[in-house]
Amino acid sequence: MIPKFEVWIIIQKPIQEVFNAVYDNNQISKYFTTAGASAPLKEGTTVQWEFADFPGPFPVKSKQVIANKTIVIEWGNPSGEGNNTVEFQFEQLNPTETKVKVSETGWKENEKDIKNSYGNCMGWAQMISAMKAYLEYGINLRKGAYKIAGA
Repeated sequence: MIPKFEVWIIIQKPIQEVFNAVYDNNQISKYFTTAGASAPLKEGTTVQWEFADFPGPFPVKSKQVIANKTIVIEWGNPSGEGNNTVEFQFEQLNPTETKVKVSETGWKENEKDIKNSYGNCMGWAQMISAMKAYLEYGINLRKGAYKIAGA
């Protein structure tokens, strides 16, 4: 079975605000890419995402952007073999609630990729939870959550 997953959450904010929290480098840096993001996810560009608690930077290719609906990015598979595709889907439930779904594909059917897919699934679930906390309450859940041992 080839690994694939989807995680989702409902955020009590308008769709444009939730979409921009992923698209805009200044916004995503406040709750996810804690060492910065080099630019917005403008379609056709490659940006750098950095995390204060993980070695980086990670190149992220913005493959498709449909305002307030979809963001598709491509980034390296943790095994170092090829790229994975991550898709963010935004759905307005009402004027003040937005459902965000994140899926990642590109994994191979081997033990290493299966293990890595579990880690990334956890990471995306944490990302959307952190986005909810930031957008609804102004809290950065990543702060101090993933300190590197000995640092």
